[in-house]
Amino acid sequence: MSRADELFLQNCRDILEKGVWDTDREVRPRWADGTPAHTVKLFGVVDRYDLREEFPILTVRRQYLKSAVDELLWIWQKKSNNIRDLGSHVWDAWADERGSIGKAYGYQLGVKYDFPEGRMDQVDWILKTLRENPASRRMVTNIFNHHDLKEMGLQPCAYSMTFNVSGNTLNGILNQRSQDMLTANGWNVMQYAALLMMFAQVSGLEAGELIHVIADCHIYDRHVPLVEELLRREPYEAPQLWMDPGVTDFYAFTKNSFRLEGYRYHELEGKIEVAV
Repeated sequence: MSRADELFLQNCRDILEKGVWDTDREVRPRWADGTPAHTVKLFGVVDRYDLREEFPILTVRRQYLKSAVDELLWIWQKKSNNIRDLGSHVWDAWADERGSIGKAYGYQLGVKYDFPEGRMDQVDWILKTLRENPASRRMVTNIFNHHDLKEMGLQPCAYSMTFNVSGNTLNGILNQRSQDMLTANGWNVMQYAALLMMFAQVSGLEAGELIHVIADCHIYDRHVPLVEELLRREPYEAPQLWMDPGVTDFYAFTKNSFRLEGYRYHELEGKIEVAV
């Protein structure tokens, strides 16, 4: 089985067997019919993925790599907060009539700051530091800007990346305040694995470990039967990932710079309901 499947399934088992329900209190999320969307959760889950061994993608349910990369590039490359710049509709519920999600995600990465190295945004600062000062222990991005929270359609879930170079290997830590395991775990993991690989390639480095730190790791009440179905499935081996080796500029990557080879997966019957 793939490493992504192994960690995902174990996390789901732990949540269902050891988790804490929030049914004794009021919650913000709602289902489409207005019913409160309660969760069972674990606090402080830490997963490690070694990208030198395999690309972390689930096989117990189908994952759409190109759509995930498209969203990642919308945030990190286009630095956009408008869903009209995005190929999918995953953000429609949080956008206003103009298509904006407010001062969230890509907007925050596009804000320019006066760094010691010059005026630039967070993404360009990381890329510059990786090229010119890879021994730095200060390569941290953060989009959970308290000053702008009131103007965000959705406050960032995956909010911080820390990059660190050991020898010729680029490692990263993704910090996430909240994780919907069924709908978003596999999606976020393959996104930030791809980001780490892109940053490594354009910096002349090898992609190493992605460490995923999740504060509130949860399963929604209406998702429990679907998760139990996944737990009964037999995972496949991880596919091979092809990433265009000719790309040397982060801003030249597209969703078509990636391709999965030998990807076998199980289909998930029915549509997953999303709490908003």
